[in-house]
Amino acid sequence: MQSSSCYLVGENVMRIERKYHDLLLAALMTAVMDFAMTLTMTAVMTGIDPGFPMRFAAGFLIAFVVGFPTSVLVIPRVRNIVDKLTADPST
Repeated sequence: MQSSSCYLVGENVMRIERKYHDLLLAALMTAVMDFAMTLTMTAVMTGIDPGFPMRFAAGFLIAFVVGFPTSVLVIPRVRNIVDKLTADPST
């Protein structure tokens, strides 16, 4: 039985309910940014050697734990600021 927050469409593609849009956005943005920044900074600061994957994984997990709640709190506020700084072309 499917949960109430997910449902299947088409060829068994799972879709998440729209009410979780902001959380999913924050999670995906955090994951992409943390991946890129942790990969870059770990390589620059410690070099690439056999221990690199473990250092990267540890850094990524720490960055995600800090970054996800930050994104959840910041994205709505930034969206409001951007809305105030931009104009609708029809006005």
